Amino acid sequence: MKRAFIPSLLAPALILLLGAADEPELVPDVSQRTVEIQYSFTGANLLLFGAIVYPDGRRPKKPADIVVILKGPDQSIIMREKEKVAGIWVNADRARFRSAPSFYAMASSRPIRQIVDDRTAAIYELGVDKLQLSPSSLNDSAALARFQTGLVDLRRRVGLYVEKPGTIEITDGVLYRARLPLSARVTVGDYTAETFLVQDGRVVAAAVRDITVRKSGFEQFMAMAAEHWSFFYGLTAILLAVGMGWTAGAIARRL
Repeated sequence: MKRAFIPSLLAPALILLLGAADEPELVPDVSQRTVEIQYSFTGANLLLFGAIVYPDGRRPKKPADIVVILKGPDQSIIMREKEKVAGIWVNADRARFRSAPSFYAMASSRPIRQIVDDRTAAIYELGVDKLQLSPSSLNDSAALARFQTGLVDLRRRVGLYVEKPGTIEITDGVLYRARLPLSARVTVGDYTAETFLVQDGRVVAAAVRDITVRKSGFEQFMAMAAEHWSFFYGLTAILLAVGMGWTAGAIARRL
C-alpha cells in the first residue's frame, strides 16, 4: 500500500515539473549594476538587454512581447491639496500613499493595452496607472483617484515616472534590448530591473536584476557625516556659515 501511495503523490509534482520545462526562460542583464551619484550627475541612460530561451530552441509562430520595468525604493508620501480661502491659499484635503515608488520607468515592445488585459496589467503593475500605491487615508474613491493622478503627474514632470511603449527592440524573436532614462533627481537605494515575457496575453516568464544607486566622492562623505556624526556635521555647518558671513562683511567694508 505504501509503495502504491508514494508514486501517486509524485505524479502531480512530475506533471508540474514537465509543464514548467515547456515554458521559455529569460536571461536578462543591465549595462550598469551600480550607478554612482556625484555633484556633476545629470542622469543616466541604462541599457537593459537579454535573451529569450525557448524549450528545445523552438520559437512560437506568434512573436512574444517584452516588458521591462525599472523601479526604485518605495516611499511613504503625503499629497496635499490647496484651496483659496479669503484670498489665501491653505491646505485642504490630503492623501497618504504608503508604497509609492520613488522612481518608475517602463518600456515595452508594443503598447501595454495591445499586450495584456487590464487585470494582468494591474497584477504586474504594468504602467503608472496600475501602480499599487497602498493609500491609507480617504475613503472617497473619486478623491483618491484625483490625488493619485496628481502624484503621477508631478513625478512625470520631473522625470521620475517614465513610460516608453513600443521602444523595445526584439531581434529574431530571441534577443531584446531597451533603454530607460534614470533621472538626476533619483534617490539612492536598491533598484530592480524586472523583465516580463508575454505570450498571448499571459506572462509566461519573468526575471529580475538588482541595481544599486549610491552617492560617491564628496557627496558620499557628506551623507555619511550627516548620518554618523550629526553633532560635528552641524557644528561644522554653523562655523562655515559664520565664516562666510564674516568674510562677506569684511569684503563689503573694504569696498
